[in-house]
Amino acid sequence: MKTLIRMIACSCALLLPAAGLAQVFPSKPVRLIVPFPAGGPADIFGRFLAQGMSAQLGQPVVIENISGLSGALGVDRAAKSPPDGYTLAIISSSAASISPFAMVNMPFDPSKDITLITTVVRVPEVVAVNSTLPVNTLAELVAYAKANPGKVNYGSAGTGSITHLAAELLKVEAGIDIVHVPYKGAAPAVNDLVGGQVQMGIFDIPVLLAHIRSGKLRALAITSLRRSASLAEVQTTGEAGFGKVLSDNWYGLVGPVGMPTAVLKRIHASAIAALNSPEVLAQYGKVSGVPMPSSPDEFVVYLRQDQAKWGAVVKAIGFKAE
Repeated sequence: MKTLIRMIACSCALLLPAAGLAQVFPSKPVRLIVPFPAGGPADIFGRFLAQGMSAQLGQPVVIENISGLSGALGVDRAAKSPPDGYTLAIISSSAASISPFAMVNMPFDPSKDITLITTVVRVPEVVAVNSTLPVNTLAELVAYAKANPGKVNYGSAGTGSITHLAAELLKVEAGIDIVHVPYKGAAPAVNDLVGGQVQMGIFDIPVLLAHIRSGKLRALAITSLRRSASLAEVQTTGEAGFGKVLSDNWYGLVGPVGMPTAVLKRIHASAIAALNSPEVLAQYGKVSGVPMPSSPDEFVVYLRQDQAKWGAVVKAIGFKAE
């Protein structure tokens, strides 16, 4: 009997460290992969979220920028990480809703290979041109492009990104010939838009706002159903006569499949608390971001709806990314 008691005691002792580790998560910094270069919209919103989550978790949430494949590369890196909660990623509409239908060799399946934790933020986009282009409205841009076929270049955050597909949608709806110049993220694309290497682009408002206010870029239309508070004077694409050109972007928080339930709940709770905090609300509001805290199940429904929309666009324009 004494031997049996000792064996049970030893077994319980072996289990305690594992249980303790689960209870004290996180016991070290958490890595948050942003799948685009520093300075872009995903990076901006990811850093604000990381700050808020750090305060909730009591550990640093450290940003790592891993760009490529229109945001899919960084998410794939997170998907293939140990499912212990210490590696998370920001996912965008590009990687979640466009690339699965357009990319020939998509590295992961959003419906099977990642855990959807919460939607994070919705971001209106805006059609903008370099201030040297002689147009002041979307209608004037369309007329200019028709008069100069193949001579207007537009930058994007990468082939297959929402910034690419939104411009292709405008191209089809307006019947214009504009040339795509892909970049590895919005930040370098916007730098060249400001510098005049490309003449136009459709990007998340946050990365364009300062340049629009400085006069280096000119905002022509918001690609959303409603005007943006930060650019209230700028009409929507619907008001400009191109109501089908809608491209609200969004970002979400994901992790690998198989995370322990307790860890997943802890991460979700910290993200929701951060998104509802006055600090994050204020920071997002300054750059036209609309926080979107959700449950994992609500995220699943939202993703299906967004995939249906962009899957149809990809098919309609016949787009395929190698």
